[in-house]
Amino acid sequence: MKTTATRVFMVRHGATVMSAEDRFAGATDVELSDEGREQTRRLAERLSHEKIAAVYASPLGRTLETAQILAAPHDLEVQTRDGFREISHGRWEQMTRREVEEKFPEEAAEWEKDPYTFAPVGGESGLAVTARALPVLVELVRKHPGENILVVSHKATIRLLLSSLLGFDPRRYRDNLDQKPAALNIVDFRDATRARLTLFNDTSHYAEAGKAIPAVPEGRLSKWWSR
Repeated sequence: MKTTATRVFMVRHGATVMSAEDRFAGATDVELSDEGREQTRRLAERLSHEKIAAVYASPLGRTLETAQILAAPHDLEVQTRDGFREISHGRWEQMTRREVEEKFPEEAAEWEKDPYTFAPVGGESGLAVTARALPVLVELVRKHPGENILVVSHKATIRLLLSSLLGFDPRRYRDNLDQKPAALNIVDFRDATRARLTLFNDTSHYAEAGKAIPAVPEGRLSKWWSR
């Protein structure tokens, strides 16, 4: 029996100048670099033949521009969702990791131990990000049964969403999961509460546009998916 699933193409925004400098820029509104735009154009070509019903994005400039490039081949308007914003690093914003470790060593040590429940002064914990991002994603899955949608978000937000959906220890999200700029992830939802990660952190479009997109999983899976 053919599975009807909602497919979410989950994409991290393309590279920015600050991401190249390894600075904390979660809440800082920075633009894509030329490299980031090229990464995104290649991904747009790769996804151009997919039937996408809607495109959603964080309202920050780097995610909005990424989403607009990806939406153009489909003649779709980008719809923003505040819940998909990146984690705010509070008073660490725009500082390098070394600067944070030198200026706020106690905070940096606590964050390294548990970035899920700890937050720097003025910032957010991973738990707070999950609490605002996951309900938005679930709402969109319910809104688009059996359709493909595209969601453009950020490195930490995507990793936290995947940790929650797949049952990973969210305290280890920084250790166990990565997200390169303009990386493509595919999450297939059998329903709003059951998800399967079909593609993760894929950047094969960096070298060659038009790489194949995996099919929705069908057989050799658990009963809840293949029923």
